[in-house]
Amino acid sequence: MNAAVYARYSSDNQNDQSIDAQLNAIHDYANRNQITVVKTYIDRAKSATTDKRPEFQRMISDCKMGLFDAVIVHKLDRFARNRYDSAHYKYQIKKCGLKLISVLERLDDSPESIMMESVLEGMAEYYSRNLAREVMKNMKECAHKCRHLGGRPPIGYDVNPETKQYEINEYEAEIVKTIFAMYLNGDGYSRIVNCLNAQGYRTKIGRPFTVNSMHDILSNEKYSGTYVFNRTTSKDANNKRNNHRSKNEEDIIKIPGGMPAIISEAEYQKVKDKMEQNRHRAGAYKAKEIYLLSGLIFCGECGQALVGNSRRAGRSKELYVTYRCNNRYRTRTCDNKEIRREYIEAYVLSQLEAKIFNEKRLPQLAKQFNKYMQQQNSDITVKAGALNGQISRLNKEIADIIRIVRQGCSSPSLVSELEKAEKEKAGLEVQLKQILNSQSTIHIDEQTLKNVLANHWDAVINRNISECKPFIDQYVEKVLVYGDYVKVVFHLYIDLVSFGGGGGSRTPVRKNDQPGVSERSSCFEFRSAGAHEQAPSSYPR
Repeated sequence: MNAAVYARYSSDNQNDQSIDAQLNAIHDYANRNQITVVKTYIDRAKSATTDKRPEFQRMISDCKMGLFDAVIVHKLDRFARNRYDSAHYKYQIKKCGLKLISVLERLDDSPESIMMESVLEGMAEYYSRNLAREVMKNMKECAHKCRHLGGRPPIGYDVNPETKQYEINEYEAEIVKTIFAMYLNGDGYSRIVNCLNAQGYRTKIGRPFTVNSMHDILSNEKYSGTYVFNRTTSKDANNKRNNHRSKNEEDIIKIPGGMPAIISEAEYQKVKDKMEQNRHRAGAYKAKEIYLLSGLIFCGECGQALVGNSRRAGRSKELYVTYRCNNRYRTRTCDNKEIRREYIEAYVLSQLEAKIFNEKRLPQLAKQFNKYMQQQNSDITVKAGALNGQISRLNKEIADIIRIVRQGCSSPSLVSELEKAEKEKAGLEVQLKQILNSQSTIHIDEQTLKNVLANHWDAVINRNISECKPFIDQYVEKVLVYGDYVKVVFHLYIDLVSFGGGGGSRTPVRKNDQPGVSERSSCFEFRSAGAHEQAPSSYPR
């Protein structure tokens, strides 16, 4: 039997000794039961109350590939401490024809084992939740003493290493006072940020201030001298936390005067009232535009993302909608000018039509895709041949050792060499199976490619922004806006599963539409040179 090993520890306070102990016990069990370990998955400092564990998810994915026959864990609570996750992923493993083996909990398929397994899962979840409750109890005791309970203290404060009490950092406190005073004076977040950065002020970790940090500072009640603990809501069912959502007031610990105040309570209340008024401003003021390239467009000069911006200007109060560099307006570290939304979006769609949604281009696209797939399969054949050669060599070594043992020349070193060769062979066979699973015999013609693009064809040709928005990232890799030209990188994803293949394929194509290996080894890439010839005055800024 070939098996995979899964090991885990949950806390940063633990270390690899915990993993080593689990692995030693698992390998001892495997040796006693003639099981060959071919894969090892280890999650460090990952809680089993959630399934968001990278190695765990990789193991579950590999189970579907038939690389091994069983998964071995030291205890069931290493696998999961959440009954839903435990049942769900055990079913996934069972559906793949695999067994889940626990070294310390000898369970089989008998009715008694099913009952015992459910009890063990319940105990694991109880232990986890009870531990969390005890930890929270101790933290609340410390909170009532107004102690710092971990993490980075807010700007304006340091923590006394002996008493764990907050102390004012006089230099940083001036920053906090400036922020509150400017906000009450009518200055917006952007003006406050520009003023702070111009004076050389920096955040707690030495970075320039940004607009996003202003809200958190202005809404932090600690600056008025009130100690606050347990404000943020717990993680949801998806193990995510919204730091801007608060618990009910009765669950929050607040101790007025529990820490040194940087601003007065009256000043904090004025700021709070003003922020509440601004939150309820007219809906027209907060109306959002559709930005087709949001998350895809970047400054070519500094690499920062370009963000959408709208404003009215001139006597007629004409609406100007643009993309502009975050660094230019937040940190003043870039001089790249903003670019009109209607120009850049129309340009990207026109290039998308020219490069992909164009019947004259379909033969070349299909040819490039098939040529790439042929090259990929050729590479796979070469790799598979090399692995088969290594496996044949090991088979010969194993046969030679067995022949020597049968002749009566057995020794511990020979047994050790035999085990080593068999383990190496099992690992190579897993690699071979993985490589062969990625091979595809798909051949795509022009009509098939057109069918792939059909659902989005009309929206691109008709420049329908709202219809293009949901799928634009399937074709646009990124848009880079430089001072005097624009560069667009397209990609085309073809899902081979739909054609009976092994997975999605993204075929790389270089500038001038020449095939080549790109940094992303699985995408159709078209580097548009059309905008390179554009002079700065030829498109609106």
